[in-house]
Amino acid sequence: MIGKLTGIVDSTGDDWAILDVGGVGYLVFCSGRTLGLLPPPGGAATLWIETHVREDHIHLYGFAETAERDWFRLLHSVQGVGAKMALAVLSVLPPNELVRAIAAQDKASLSRASGVGPKLAGRIASELKDKAGGMALGPAEAVNGVGGAGGEVSEDAVSALVNLGYRRAEAFAAVAKASGELGAKASVESLIKAGLKELAS
Repeated sequence: MIGKLTGIVDSTGDDWAILDVGGVGYLVFCSGRTLGLLPPPGGAATLWIETHVREDHIHLYGFAETAERDWFRLLHSVQGVGAKMALAVLSVLPPNELVRAIAAQDKASLSRASGVGPKLAGRIASELKDKAGGMALGPAEAVNGVGGAGGEVSEDAVSALVNLGYRRAEAFAAVAKASGELGAKASVESLIKAGLKELAS
């Protein structure tokens, strides 16, 4: 089982890279985000690897960071989400935004991924909601409870910000931060004001 590869970028394509490790070229499928972080051919790179072994093939999936690899595994566990679709989701939503989108049940953000319709986006959001809290979060998200404390966030305040034109995931994150700063007894009005201030900063 291959867990990590360090080598020289040989070439890249739409959804793959060839990494030369000691003269052996490994074909690794990657998200658009990871491909964007790779150096040009000839540059050194390290990829975290998820190996899929089937009867007819062995595929390597590469990630710039372990959080993205962990999300790939989690997305792949949802019925109807194959490896290619999991990479498509990670191409439009990096791990920190994915945490917010799932915590906020933001199906519109998930639907931006190629091949993910509203029904599948809803399934991803509902099946992963309880698991998202255990994923690697940045310090801000962890402190503000974006991953696991979705029930504490005022839905009225989030809806108000969405009605003002903000995306649901952004609104949810801003209200979650405001809730953390103002406390559980904060009024909807104060959460909206603090949320708007956070979104404007």
